[in-house]
Amino acid sequence: MLTTIILFILILGLLIFVHEVGHFVVARRMGVKVEEFGMGFPPRIAGIYRDRHGKWKKVIGNKEPEDPNIPTVYSLNWLPIGGFCKIKGEDGNGSKDKDSFANKKIWQRSLILIAGVTMNILLAMVLLIAGFKMGLPVAIDESVSDSQVRDRKIQVMAISDNSPAALAGVQVGDQVLSVDGQAVDDVGQVQELTKASQDQEITVGIKREEQEQKLSLTPRSSFPENDGPVGVSLVETGIVSYPWHQAIIKGVVGTFALLVAIVLALFNIIKNLLVGAGVTEEISGPVGIAVMTGQMARMGYVYILQFIAILSVNLAIINLFPIPALDGGRLIFLAVEKIRGKKIGRRLENTIHMIGFILLLLLMLAITFRDVFKFRDIFIGLGQKIIGQ
Repeated sequence: MLTTIILFILILGLLIFVHEVGHFVVARRMGVKVEEFGMGFPPRIAGIYRDRHGKWKKVIGNKEPEDPNIPTVYSLNWLPIGGFCKIKGEDGNGSKDKDSFANKKIWQRSLILIAGVTMNILLAMVLLIAGFKMGLPVAIDESVSDSQVRDRKIQVMAISDNSPAALAGVQVGDQVLSVDGQAVDDVGQVQELTKASQDQEITVGIKREEQEQKLSLTPRSSFPENDGPVGVSLVETGIVSYPWHQAIIKGVVGTFALLVAIVLALFNIIKNLLVGAGVTEEISGPVGIAVMTGQMARMGYVYILQFIAILSVNLAIINLFPIPALDGGRLIFLAVEKIRGKKIGRRLENTIHMIGFILLLLLMLAITFRDVFKFRDIFIGLGQKIIGQ
């Protein structure tokens, strides 16, 4: 569990850090002063900066440099989650200063705002290109040549709540080796064997984290539609790698395919909420993502690589949502400013962004509580380990 938490912090930190690097680089290119670029979130441990003579100096804690005109403080902070980019004039102040965000033209401010999103998409692209070169897990179908595939597996991709598989302790990422002593090499064979043993206890051989185990379960004869006797979703996977020139094409195409898929999924969620149909798709907050990080880690490093790419695209799209406090919300204010021909009042804009931030925080807390309840068995097990039971 500790390894999962550390890995989750590193992944989340990478995604946020790359996002903020985008804002930093484009802001500097546009002549906007970046007052501080921080690794992690405050309170500050220490920082360094160049004085007017070009010499590096350091600051300890939250002390500010004596000279307020220094370019940028590069800081290391106590909360090890990502980073931040403090841009001069981001809050609307300093509109008369040439190096202020508030002083720049609308197109320049827009580029600075979308730079973070762009970096997240580029990160996903780079990860997928590297992944396709090294070998990424894919679902095997007729379009994949046998000569390209290695490490074929039948793997569990999803488990229904309270199903025989869930009650037996089957986990996402488990490799299915056998059913009642009979070795299996395709999904159809597993389905036939479990269907033939309805209401009879069987033994399923699995492989998890390089350890083989045998789990007992009873396939049910009565089950929800599209759920199956055991309650698992299986897929035949394999590691497929490509030459570098094909990997580049696959990575670029794969990134845009992810963009389209995630946008459509979010559109369906919003549509269902508007028509009162509820949320059918899975939505996860930090706790859910942390649990999924552990599941990906058990499946292998290439799965983690793919998982980071998916999270990076998710972060990019969510940041473009027209919600106050997000980059997309700030872009909406710029669009309104362009139409009106003048800026919205600084106090009003800051108030709207603050309300948006509070609402986002409340939504995140609600999703987190739901995730904690959903994965309560994991937390109960962790608590028992901590108290030594």
